[in-house]
Amino acid sequence: MALHKTKDTHARDADTDVFASVLSGQILPKDRMPDDHSPSEVVYELLRNELLLDGNAAQNLATFCTTWSDDGVRRLMADCLDKNMIDKDEYPQTAEIEARCVNILADLWNAPATNAATGCSTTGSSEAAMLGGLALKWRWRERRRAAGLPVDRPNLVCGPVQICWEKFARYFDVELRQVPLEPGATGLRPHQLAAHVDENTIGVVAILGVTYTCDYEPVAELAAALDLIEAEHGWDVPIHVDGASGGFVAPFLHPDVVWDFRLPRVASVNTSGHKYGLAPLGVGWIVWRSADLLPADLVFDVDYLGGDMPTFALNFSRPGGEVIAQYYLFLRLGRGGYRRVQQACADTARYLAREIAATGPFTLLYDGEGALPAVSYTLTDPAAAGFSLYDLSDRLRMRGWQVPSYPLPADRQDTVIQRVLIRHGVTRDQIALLVADLRRAVEHLTVNPPPAPATEPRSGFHH
Repeated sequence: MALHKTKDTHARDADTDVFASVLSGQILPKDRMPDDHSPSEVVYELLRNELLLDGNAAQNLATFCTTWSDDGVRRLMADCLDKNMIDKDEYPQTAEIEARCVNILADLWNAPATNAATGCSTTGSSEAAMLGGLALKWRWRERRRAAGLPVDRPNLVCGPVQICWEKFARYFDVELRQVPLEPGATGLRPHQLAAHVDENTIGVVAILGVTYTCDYEPVAELAAALDLIEAEHGWDVPIHVDGASGGFVAPFLHPDVVWDFRLPRVASVNTSGHKYGLAPLGVGWIVWRSADLLPADLVFDVDYLGGDMPTFALNFSRPGGEVIAQYYLFLRLGRGGYRRVQQACADTARYLAREIAATGPFTLLYDGEGALPAVSYTLTDPAAAGFSLYDLSDRLRMRGWQVPSYPLPADRQDTVIQRVLIRHGVTRDQIALLVADLRRAVEHLTVNPPPAPATEPRSGFHH
């Protein structure tokens, strides 16, 4: 009979349970790389366990960004993990798919068929917005120089914009003329332009989905006001539409709203693929109505890894998976699928608006009708309520909900509001649970008002 020696399995078995491993018995290194390696499964599980301390993305009703993706997106993202979007010579099919996405967006936004639109992907709508701003500045400067006029005082006119536009103005030496909100208004109004636009205005930014309240600024009316200004003063001021969210909502839910390249004054549009474009985080888009609106001086021909390619970006190397995922979603959903997804979100937003209106102490600012799938509201009488919306945000966070409270921009900074965004993956049942928790929170704060209602948010929401 054969003899068999037993194997020493003690050392191996000791690590089969992650929480009995050597690494689990230590505080994970914070400032210095470990001296040696650790088993991949152990490191994975310990990091996964630590990440449970993050908020639940499904309950984050503050973010516009995609928090749910299907298995097809996840598989493609894994397949494209090694693809560098900038290296179009090495990954020509990824570059081709990027071009297809630009063509699809140009068509979606009604770019004239007679003028070939141009555009590119970016790391998000913030980079896309900055590229649009740079093109506005360069074209203004070219016109001024050709006329023998000074080019040292460019300005950009806008309403309550996202902080990326403040960054653009500071980084690229442009005066940002942020027009204050009028009483009752939540965005830029056409009649306000005449007091802020002048010969040094490189463009006007119109927001399709105001970050604070989620409604649309009236792009067509802004364009008409600029037509009158040009007729009176001769200043040809283009519009850049920041469609970070609305660029993927309006074409499907509000096709009769004229905001895009149907308006000759609209020179460029940016959007976030990773917001209502439904793609995973890390992709934005910008499209110009025609190639001549992107100054050649801004485009670099780069000799990179054996290929020559034109590029316009603030970043260089970046992953290609998000672009592939965006095209996958275009193919899988089509126009009908996007319309159904956005309509389901809009229906849930209107349901939430009705429930909030019936809850008692709130006044709706935006009810989810006619713009983004979202709801914004304020306390009808903050003094009588005995608590603030900041207190309510804190109370809701005890149940995991992240619902932002913040003041409106100048000149309505005395008005504090809450905003709830309905994204793909946020279900009607989930919002019904939110409503129940909201009512319980209001009841608790009414019966147990804080000694001094909070006047500032205790946690930061970056809109």
